[in-house]
Amino acid sequence: MTVDVWMQHPTLRFLRHEMFESLRRWTGQEAPAEELSIDLTIAAMDAAGISFGLLSAWHAPDGPLIPNHEVAGWVAKHPNRFAGLAAVNLAKPMDAVRELRRCVEELGFIGLRVIPWLWESPPTDRRYYPLYAACVELGVPFCTQVGHTGPMRPSETGRPIPYIDRVALDFPELAIVCGHIGYPWTEEMVAVARKHENVFIDTSAYTAKRYPPELVRYMTSRGGSRKVMFGSNYPMIAPEAALADLDVLQLDDETRELFLASNARRVFGLDAGAH
Repeated sequence: MTVDVWMQHPTLRFLRHEMFESLRRWTGQEAPAEELSIDLTIAAMDAAGISFGLLSAWHAPDGPLIPNHEVAGWVAKHPNRFAGLAAVNLAKPMDAVRELRRCVEELGFIGLRVIPWLWESPPTDRRYYPLYAACVELGVPFCTQVGHTGPMRPSETGRPIPYIDRVALDFPELAIVCGHIGYPWTEEMVAVARKHENVFIDTSAYTAKRYPPELVRYMTSRGGSRKVMFGSNYPMIAPEAALADLDVLQLDDETRELFLASNARRVFGLDAGAH
């Protein structure tokens, strides 16, 4: 079994947003003319041997780009292939907490994702803190982005130190899953994951051949092998492309299985539910 911890099934509003202009330029992709079927995402998973994917909602300051209710619909249609990660309006913290609770308790979502650069607010911003407390109470991870920003937004919010380090100190019970590796601050990200028991790294937005050497060294160490998990960032990178050169890393069988499945199943509690 392989689990992809960072996927989006894209809506037209998401794909056409001006902030992704740089990504469209890099990839040569153009926004489609009509909404895409969830079957396309499942086909991309099947092509890569992805058994299960975490579909993320997106909420920007100007409104939802991939609404929670749409994610819930896709999950309900394919419960053996997907689970949902909630997105909330960071500008209204109490509404955000209520929405997170609704998504977890009523819709069965298994985590929260907030993209700091989207809000131009690092994870230490006071508006996040009620959400961290709610995540701990609900028993779900907080998922976020680290590293530089591909879309045309400032990158400072993606620094692991001081931001992730501070949050982990304030909320040691909170599972924090840091997507996009943390480059060019990969050493910082590895140091924070090594320091804090509940801080994890996912490899979304990078193909295996582009993993920084310091990350590969960490994920092949005894402690690091339990801290790194696979993510693609579909549709920006297809899972098949993300995994194409995995053999080059020469992971032993145990490390490979932890990376592709077991770490995600443990951190997100996938074995506890019906997934």
